[in-house]
Amino acid sequence: MRAIVTGGSRGIGLAVARALLREGGQVFITGRDQSRLDNAVATLAAEVSSKDRIAAAVVDVRDRPAVDRLVADVERRFGGLDALINNAGVGVFEEVGAMSDADWSRVIDTNLTGVFYCTRAAIPAMKRVGGGWIVNVASLAGRNYFPRAAAYCASKAGLIAFSEALMQEVRDDNIRVTVVMPGSVATGFSGHSVTTDDDWKLSAEDVALAIVDVMRHPARSLASKVEIRPSKPKKG
Repeated sequence: MRAIVTGGSRGIGLAVARALLREGGQVFITGRDQSRLDNAVATLAAEVSSKDRIAAAVVDVRDRPAVDRLVADVERRFGGLDALINNAGVGVFEEVGAMSDADWSRVIDTNLTGVFYCTRAAIPAMKRVGGGWIVNVASLAGRNYFPRAAAYCASKAGLIAFSEALMQEVRDDNIRVTVVMPGSVATGFSGHSVTTDDDWKLSAEDVALAIVDVMRHPARSLASKVEIRPSKPKKG
């Protein structure tokens, strides 16, 4: 399995990269911070005792030419592309009346347009190897909306719709598409520190397990939409 994991230097993305490497895969992670990527690559390479199966590059998924170069680089390095995990995402939590144009654009362009850029670049590469997997990490916020999250909820609702339409477009090319919708995850997303009060939440590893399980399905099977949430949510 030759995979790209966007937003792979920490949180869910890092956990997915680790899980894919443990399955014997080759993984190329992206992020926007070189030092975090360097640390992630060093850690993962040490865990699997191989520097050849893990690589990284600074890529902003909002930058279409950079995304195109990413896919070409992965094909050159690994000989093809079998899986794309669209995990890169941001959240700005502010009332609509106070949100800036820049913050709105950052959320929508990263969480939705960036997925489009990565997916469009990956499809021809997957066709060249006879098929593949595209896993989009959305959120239950794309179904269950809440105040001060209009941009985030809109981006994830759009991602769910995008994923369902895409799934129908590429299934005859042996490309399977899954959208995974986690609930509350203890990852420090958007600068929130993880504390012992977050013990009830999902872990990044829980979400990674769900993604890897989906990709283990036989060719005749497609789990196109997966919801994963804490089994015992915090009360009150």
